[in-house]
Amino acid sequence: MDIGSIIGSIIMAAIVAFALVTGFAYMTLFERKVVARIQVRLGPNRVGPGGFFQPLADGIKLALKEDIIPAHADRPVFTLAPMISLVVALAAFAVIPFGSNITIFGMNVPLRVTDINVGILYIFGITSLGVYGIVLAGWSSNNRYSLLGGIRSSAQVISYELAMTMAVLGVLILTGSLSMNDIVLHQRAIWFGFLPAWNIFVQPLAFVIYVISALAETNRAPFDLPEAEQELIAGYHIEYSSMRFAMFFMAEYINMITVSAIATTLFLGGWSAPSRYLDGIGGLPWFLIKVVLFLYFFVWLRATLPRVRYDKLMKLGWYWLLPLSLINMMLTAVVVVWGNV
Repeated sequence: MDIGSIIGSIIMAAIVAFALVTGFAYMTLFERKVVARIQVRLGPNRVGPGGFFQPLADGIKLALKEDIIPAHADRPVFTLAPMISLVVALAAFAVIPFGSNITIFGMNVPLRVTDINVGILYIFGITSLGVYGIVLAGWSSNNRYSLLGGIRSSAQVISYELAMTMAVLGVLILTGSLSMNDIVLHQRAIWFGFLPAWNIFVQPLAFVIYVISALAETNRAPFDLPEAEQELIAGYHIEYSSMRFAMFFMAEYINMITVSAIATTLFLGGWSAPSRYLDGIGGLPWFLIKVVLFLYFFVWLRATLPRVRYDKLMKLGWYWLLPLSLINMMLTAVVVVWGNV
């Protein structure tokens, strides 16, 4: 790789990181507005026109809060834990293509940080590290409720990561590649002259398993057991304040954006348009539209469904999703092999 490519990747990484942090800020406003509308309320509407500057006000408030560390906490680990969660959340987006190549000053610029031939393995490897931040936060706080939240989160991630991985294997078998860019290009075909060749149409079971697992992986309602207020007060981040708490908050919402982008890439054609007649709009707008629809679905579930009981959460992952994902993977393999004979 030449020096120009390295500099280009660094610049693109900075742009993506800025976009994710900005997306996190306005995702909080988006969620509060959507939940308010569902509950027949107005939501934030005082700071700026329509509450547009509410995320900025929230950020300033968090930055000015007193940073408290419990007397008996493990200070180095307590400080490191939220950093791990945030860095992992940002790093996972590096291999996701969010548009086709564009030309800037005569240079062909790919709309992604990098493209590696094992992109999906990189994503699973990086995202699995996020639980370390939560577990270390729960342990280092020297608080029983924090520790229980960390243990719950680790059990939840292990349970649902298996089902998610097995579900995605069906897509990889069909595509024949681990590269996220290749997966998008594989879905650019058109079936029957009008139907986009998106994986959701040939892997609907895998899509449902992925969405449920993504909710559990990101600790979102109705699977937000690691921070259940009625039982654990706030779970693993009960002792955190100021910017350390903000890092956990940022990591959760950035993870929501990341899993939505992965679902878009794997099942909805990524940045590709639903019709060849709409290709002129460009890839980035289509990618953003699909991701926002997923994020709306996340928020809608939070405002609609009650939190499930913890034993039912575990049973859903081990008794239903994991066997179904294995069956889906084996059927996909049989169909692909049979079709190539």
